[in-house]
Amino acid sequence: MYLFFEDFFVSSIASIFSKTTSAPIELWRIQRQNPFIPNSTLKDVVKKEGIRYLWKGNAVNLIKGIPQYSINYALFRKIDNTINNKLIAGIASGSCSIGIIYPLETTRSYLSLQTNKNKYNGILDVLKKTPTKNLYKGFSMSLLGFGTFSGFLFYFQDIINKNYPELLPISGGLASTCALTISYPTDLLRRRLQLQSFDKTVPIYHNTSDMLKKIYKSERLPGFYRGLLPNYCKSFVQWSIHFYALQKIHSLTEKSKRSL
Repeated sequence: MYLFFEDFFVSSIASIFSKTTSAPIELWRIQRQNPFIPNSTLKDVVKKEGIRYLWKGNAVNLIKGIPQYSINYALFRKIDNTINNKLIAGIASGSCSIGIIYPLETTRSYLSLQTNKNKYNGILDVLKKTPTKNLYKGFSMSLLGFGTFSGFLFYFQDIINKNYPELLPISGGLASTCALTISYPTDLLRRRLQLQSFDKTVPIYHNTSDMLKKIYKSERLPGFYRGLLPNYCKSFVQWSIHFYALQKIHSLTEKSKRSL
């Protein structure tokens, strides 16, 4: 149990660095995935609200991201030590972590995309005004998507570290690029479902099958990969910093233990 909380703490510190650094790219990613939100391009909104807009929603991003990634990492280490299978351990830990924090994921999306005509005044206001069923829209897609992403993230990162140790500083970024290529369409579908209650301009989907048909009809196959470039950029920066920070913090804690 002690090791679980130690891993949780170490990942929390790494998450603060990685999530804050990549926040502007994350905002760009959300907006590219949802082009139907009016007046929400980075250029337009930064012009209206200033450079601080690039970190809009980062508070909820940290409140959501720190427990999500910390639980994910701590559970992964515990499960992997038991079954010695990084892919399965990552899928299991990723699914558990997203299940715990999902309403905050929806909240972050709402806060990131609203412009000057603010509907919400913060995290609690979103949670208060949004029906519970809307906070969980897209949950099944997120469960599938983040579980898959997490499994392949740890799997590829382990392969890169073992075979290419010189790439350690960016192994997390490279692994996330591979994992994202596999899991990305589910992330886009989840985001579209989340935002159906956000604005009248968002298309209404009756179910997953209806959403797949409508996206393919209007955007064809590239529609399922809309926003992939900013996602690659955000993911590479975030996970390179995250895993490198994890290595350094673990190294410092080990030195501290030996000195006691």
